[in-house]
Amino acid sequence: MTTAMRPSKAAMNMGSVVQIFALALVIAALSEWLGPLSISLGVGKVVLLPMIWALLIGLVLGLCAKRVPAPLRLSLHSQHLAAAILSSALFLFIAKLGLLVGGSLPQLAQVGWGLVLQELGNLVGCIMLGMPVALLLGIKREAVGATFSIGREPGLAIIGERFGMDSPEGRGVLAEYITGTLVGAIFISLLAGFVSSLNIFHPLALGMGAGVGSGSMTAAAVGAIAAQHPEMADQVATFAAAANLIATTVGTYLTLFISLPVAVYAYRVLEPILGSKRKAQVVEDAKAAAVPNASEAVVHAPVLGLGMRLASWLLVGAMVLIGNRIGYGVPMLAALPGVLIIILAVLVGDLIYVGTKRKLPAVCWISFIAMALTFPHTPYAAEVAALTGKVSFLAMITPMLTFAGLSLAKDIPAFRRLGWRIVVVSLLANAGVFLAATMIAQTFVHTL
Repeated sequence: MTTAMRPSKAAMNMGSVVQIFALALVIAALSEWLGPLSISLGVGKVVLLPMIWALLIGLVLGLCAKRVPAPLRLSLHSQHLAAAILSSALFLFIAKLGLLVGGSLPQLAQVGWGLVLQELGNLVGCIMLGMPVALLLGIKREAVGATFSIGREPGLAIIGERFGMDSPEGRGVLAEYITGTLVGAIFISLLAGFVSSLNIFHPLALGMGAGVGSGSMTAAAVGAIAAQHPEMADQVATFAAAANLIATTVGTYLTLFISLPVAVYAYRVLEPILGSKRKAQVVEDAKAAAVPNASEAVVHAPVLGLGMRLASWLLVGAMVLIGNRIGYGVPMLAALPGVLIIILAVLVGDLIYVGTKRKLPAVCWISFIAMALTFPHTPYAAEVAALTGKVSFLAMITPMLTFAGLSLAKDIPAFRRLGWRIVVVSLLANAGVFLAATMIAQTFVHTL
């Protein structure tokens, strides 16, 4: 009988913490030193950025845990700890984006409805691209869960409440979640970079399309777009941050009341046309797939207390300073005040989040605090913007995806058992979100 283990001392002991941060520091520094690699693909190109190297190195370490020396050996507990640190560390990236948004609010106001309406692309793009392919491949009701959204935590909650996680729709959304967790950042980075290299869309439209409602995927897409358009890197990040904030807040309700009903309706209409003669392909229960051996215990990700969260922000801040120096030539002392301001914004936002009984997501409070610091009418806004401007947001992405890479190996057993069909559908759904939102945003950027 499978037993669930709650966070234990083994998951949170100092040895695991030191190991994860030491590995992450070395991997992030090495990735920045390796730098970007550009690969031409016919009419376009993709750029393998340091963040992709970091993710891949972390993943390889996890997969080769039994074949590497003890200091490099990642236990299941360490991988879950890395996942918990990643969730906390992403707040720093959110704060950096908020600082960029605050000073650009007048410019964002000009695009106005473009930011709101591009969210419709997030709602219907995944269905338009993913649902027909799912039905053609023989996937049945699982297609609803796999294509109504990009399948992050809000999507899991919505499907769980409506259908139950043991339903076909529940299996579909779990499959989407696992696929996105494992390969979503890599996939969206390569897709965004390639589409950007075609010069079909305005960089700001691509930036808005990158705000898909997932911190790691948004970071990966923004990094790829900025690499293709370095002269507009900060503006791309600004518009992506604004779009991501909308997707994280309002987008959750739009997904519940618009996207899910549209997905259910599309399934009813298209299944008799595209799927009636297809042999049904059952998506295996992703929860069971996550534990292929029934005798294995389920290890839950540890919950980080305030002290551990603060320690993670400080240590990730140190990683950012090192990466900022290696990859972008900014002296660490020059960038230190900016990093400390970012950490302070995260701390204040997190405290407000806890103090208000978690009624509004922490990312919202952190974004609001950061935006307020650089809003043109805030005292010392220009000074804050100048100090934090010395911290490259690309240097902040690499540590995030380093922790993502160190945590991914634990999900490989589930990924293997999902089957190639649902993986294809999940990636197409993610592509549909980005492309549809970008196309809608493209119609509004001419106002800037």
